[in-house]
This record gives sequence, C-alpha cells and structure tokens, in this order.
Amino acid sequence: MPLSEHEQRLLEQMERALYAEDPKFASSLRGRDPRSNFRRRVLLAGTAFIVGVVLLMLGLVTQLIVVSIGGFVLMLASAFFAVTSYRAVTAAAQLGVVDPSGVRRPAATSGGGRRQRGSAGGPGFMARMEERWNRRRDENGR
Repeated sequence: MPLSEHEQRLLEQMERALYAEDPKFASSLRGRDPRSNFRRRVLLAGTAFIVGVVLLMLGLVTQLIVVSIGGFVLMLASAFFAVTSYRAVTAAAQLGVVDPSGVRRPAATSGGGRRQRGSAGGPGFMARMEERWNRRRDENGR
C-alpha cells in the first residue's frame, strides 16, 4: 500500500532530522550501491580462484593430494561466492524503485521504456497483477 502525501512528507522530515542530528549514523543506514560490492566480491573471488588453481597444480606437481584437494575446494568456494554475489546484485536491480506517487517501476529499462513480458528482466507476476488491478480500479472509478 503506497504512502499518502502527508505520510511521505512526515517520512522525509524524519529523515532530514535524523541526518541533521547524527549524519554519521544516517549515512551508515543509507544503503551502498550493490554494484560496488559486487565488483569487490568478484575481484576477491577471482583472486581466490587463481590461488586455488595454483594450489591444485602445486599439489599435483609435488604429489601432495591434500594441497590439491585444498586448491580444488578453494576454487569451488570462490565460484560459489561469485555466483551468489551475482544473484544478489541482479535481485537488487530487479527490485526497482518507488516513485513519489507510490507506483512501482523497474530500476532500469534498456528498451527505451518498453518492458518485455515473460522475460527474465521484466517485472514479476505479482507486479503485473498489481498493475492490472490498479488499471481496472482507475478505469471503473473515474
């Protein structure tokens, strides 16, 4: 349920008051850009993967099975870490933003404002149903 204009103004006033009172705390509550976290995590995962490959090869050359197994496990863990980071950033991108009128819209559309139905980058089922409901309510109410 979207906020009324009065509720939005109150929320904005509370945010400004919090920022004026304790800017450090307010900035810590403000979310970071998920893409910057993703870049850092991918670099970390890539480095760990390369170290895993080196350990795997080192274990094979020196015939130490434990080192090879450790390198392989490190490679798997870093790949898992990279995939979960990718899923987190794509989920954050699909959440979208809420404009002042309370209508949910996608965060970024690459088709010049067009949305493709049924595609992986399009809105979810519930978002489409809510959009249809709002359209019907507006048509019947006016």
